[in-house]
Amino acid sequence: MKIIRITAWEVPLTSHDTYYMAEGKTCGRTISVVVRLDTDTGASGWGEVCPIPHYLPAYAKGVIPALEEMAPVLIGTDPVGPEALMERLNKHLIGHDYAKSAIDTALWDLTAQAANLPLYALLGGRAVKDMPLYHSITCIAPEEMARMAHEACNQGIRQFQVKLGADKNWEADVARLTQVREAVGDGPLVYGDWNCGSDTLTATRVGRAVSHLDIMLEQPCATIEECAHVRAATGLPMKLDESARDIPSILAGHRAGCMDAAALKLSKMGGLSAMRRIRDLCLSLGTQMCIEDTWGSDVTTAALLHLAASTPERGIMNTCDLSHYVGPRLDPNAPCRQNGRISPPEGPGLGITPDSDVLGQAIAILD
Repeated sequence: MKIIRITAWEVPLTSHDTYYMAEGKTCGRTISVVVRLDTDTGASGWGEVCPIPHYLPAYAKGVIPALEEMAPVLIGTDPVGPEALMERLNKHLIGHDYAKSAIDTALWDLTAQAANLPLYALLGGRAVKDMPLYHSITCIAPEEMARMAHEACNQGIRQFQVKLGADKNWEADVARLTQVREAVGDGPLVYGDWNCGSDTLTATRVGRAVSHLDIMLEQPCATIEECAHVRAATGLPMKLDESARDIPSILAGHRAGCMDAAALKLSKMGGLSAMRRIRDLCLSLGTQMCIEDTWGSDVTTAALLHLAASTPERGIMNTCDLSHYVGPRLDPNAPCRQNGRISPPEGPGLGITPDSDVLGQAIAILD
């Protein structure tokens, strides 16, 4: 099997609810880049990457130029065995992990298809039947956030990410956490996420004000050191997201004692090859994981669901059905949430095929 062609599409995705986050970050409409690797056997592998503006060092318009740079390494190469090929790509093009993540996903898709196995079988085997989801709530008025949480709770969701800091009002953030906690009752996991947008004083004030509640904090500040300060000052458990990028940062967060949980994201870590290694490290460290990505639709969701399904239950905090939050769906037959949980697609490889009518006209064809 040899790769003969790389095709890429830019697909606009619109969020059902505009996401407001700290430091003026918003996510209402994004561009998702969908990639297909065609082979001389007729098999095709799919990948997707959808950067959120101003979130991580990644942008949608940077993907296709990176693909053009990677094409000479990929064209004519056997796609089976993604990790070895990704090592070659990393030497050829340093950095640009977000663009590589789409290629890596497509390589894993082709490899699993060649083995006639679902992708999770190659990532460790099916460890769980299905996985718990979290529901992310945009940072708006506290009572509206509580309403959204209550509705999701009625649909079976038991984990809630509460966005904070959009209005730079720490007392409003206290109200957001308090009202969401009240809306979902005792038991469900509730955590407040600043997306690096807080200083240590503000995050500490919020944390101490809700310390009598069952609350977790997520990445309040930009650095691991600042997050560790807030973790120690509030005594609340903490999840790292933006700072958890690779093996050295995972080890640093563990040593600092502020990584009770970590967000593992495909585009942040460069794809499934690197993310699987980080997954296994987190299992060794006893860190629970949110297995997800920055944004995207059905291709990205399928990839992360396969990795989550191959992860022992003790390591899974939650996963995310990104395609639930946006339109259009790339594959209308892809998995959907059911009673707060979700399972990976069945069939060889990723188990999804994007609708050509949704994709539209290709932006780049490299052969």
